[in-house]
Amino acid sequence: MAGIILAEAATLKPGLRVVQTVSYGPQVRGGMSSAEVVMSDTEIDYPRPISLDVLVPMTQEACDEGVAMMKPRGVIVLDPALVDHAPEGWVATVPVTRLAKEATGRPQMANIVALGAISALSCPVEHSLLETAVRLRAPNGLEEAFVKALQAGREYAERAAGEIVYEEAPSPED
Repeated sequence: MAGIILAEAATLKPGLRVVQTVSYGPQVRGGMSSAEVVMSDTEIDYPRPISLDVLVPMTQEACDEGVAMMKPRGVIVLDPALVDHAPEGWVATVPVTRLAKEATGRPQMANIVALGAISALSCPVEHSLLETAVRLRAPNGLEEAFVKALQAGREYAERAAGEIVYEEAPSPED
């Protein structure tokens, strides 16, 4: 759902073009899934990302696969409870599952917490537009919980931003 919300928020920003795709494994709940959002101020001629500015892996497998697509200064938002082995490069450790549980009582809102962290670390869409999209997309009666999850991620990432060590990943030639 976070990919859909990010894409919907991007459509609210004048001049920004967006394409969003979702892939689900054979089992929708509990199976492998991914969401990709491509944003540009120019025409988008291919609907899938060629390289990534941001990666939010919710499994070690997703991290291992996604890291190969990272741009040199791309940010990986990583929950240490979900991913054991962090790659080298620009990694922001954000305990999204714990923050979701603390903020909302619902650990399954970790993806919304991650979206909040992205908004503080590396996002071309203003936080206010993300909050608008969250309110529009959240199921009835859960709007405030979704906003709390978004805010928890943003606040954590803002506090931690000064402590995040952004190091260039080694080049393939190294």
